[in-house]
Amino acid sequence: MGETAEDFVLVINSGSSSIKYQLLDPESSVVAASGIVERIGEDDSVIQHRADGESTERREPIADHTAGLRLVFEMFAATGHDLRREGVRAVGHRVVHGGEVFYRPTLIDDDVAAAISDLSALAPLHNPANLAGIESARALLPDAPQVAVFDTAFFHGLPAAAKTYAIDAKVAAAHGIRKYGFHGTSHEYVSGRVAELLGRDPGELNQIVFHLGNGASASAIRGGRPVDTSMGLTPLEGLVMGTRPGDLDPGIVAHLARSAHLDIDQIDTLLNRDSGIKGLSGVNDFRELRRLIETGDEAARLAYDVYVHRLRRYLGAYLIELGGVDAITFTAGVGENSPQVRADALAGLARFGIEVDPAANAAENRAARRISPPDAPVAVLVVPTNEELAIARAARQVVDRLD
Repeated sequence: MGETAEDFVLVINSGSSSIKYQLLDPESSVVAASGIVERIGEDDSVIQHRADGESTERREPIADHTAGLRLVFEMFAATGHDLRREGVRAVGHRVVHGGEVFYRPTLIDDDVAAAISDLSALAPLHNPANLAGIESARALLPDAPQVAVFDTAFFHGLPAAAKTYAIDAKVAAAHGIRKYGFHGTSHEYVSGRVAELLGRDPGELNQIVFHLGNGASASAIRGGRPVDTSMGLTPLEGLVMGTRPGDLDPGIVAHLARSAHLDIDQIDTLLNRDSGIKGLSGVNDFRELRRLIETGDEAARLAYDVYVHRLRRYLGAYLIELGGVDAITFTAGVGENSPQVRADALAGLARFGIEVDPAANAAENRAARRISPPDAPVAVLVVPTNEELAIARAARQVVDRLD
């Protein structure tokens, strides 16, 4: 690796049936190895591991996250990086919901793990899976410091007017109901990169960031700090997503219970897994959606139009909230790879200083780049997110303070 294993941080993003991971140096940004374990708990589980420029794949049943992470360590050892023998500087874990309790990267002990578990009521699809990865890593690397980095942390200090829901204040306080926001690690990283790319002090910039993946969120950032974001108490609020609807009339929940006779778990499944682009078109992969649109599929076209309409609505709201914007940035899978979405989201806004250069927008380029005309008042950018690097840096900072 060049550097020793002790220079590296192992970053783990544990999902309900998957484990994404990277071994990287947070200072040099060198990635020694990375991979993903998919379909945990099924007979056709698979791990794809990449190290030193070569990829390896294994297919075998993987019973749970501990078995999955054990297999990950076997793959590391087979490719020259025996983590259990050499050790790592730290293990950084992505945790989706920190509630009011966690608003900075936190060293994990038994009490912290228990608190993450208690917050599962706010993120039932995410925190239990995150915790499974944490407990597995603690068992397999008992001597390595484990650090939780929370998706909600960047948005902890939202202004009261932005984070408060207009419901009974006592009920809200008793049940932790407020806007928390998500994808915070990505929004923080990307907005910082924008300032670097523009050669500007973050404190001088008004920014709007669109994180558009299967999950999608927007943020309004003034002077390096968020003043609003689209996701709320849970990741359901805001933009239209792959399987989630984003904003909807809360009366729909009561209507479905009374009219369709759905119980709360069925409604929860409907809104988390069977809505959004998938609910409207039958697919949630944006590439497949574009293919259906090209064949003349009207449902797919409507899904796309609803998706873009919601993007523009948030763009307009944040323009007003910020009182003007210096930079608009697209990131994550759809944001980085769909020129059509970027062009349609910003179409017809030249009077606001917002333009997209068609050639720059369409160019195949994986690097961070500006896609607006050089003389446009508002910089429009595409900036690849790097949540793993951000998590590694945060974990390293926590551990360095222990020395």
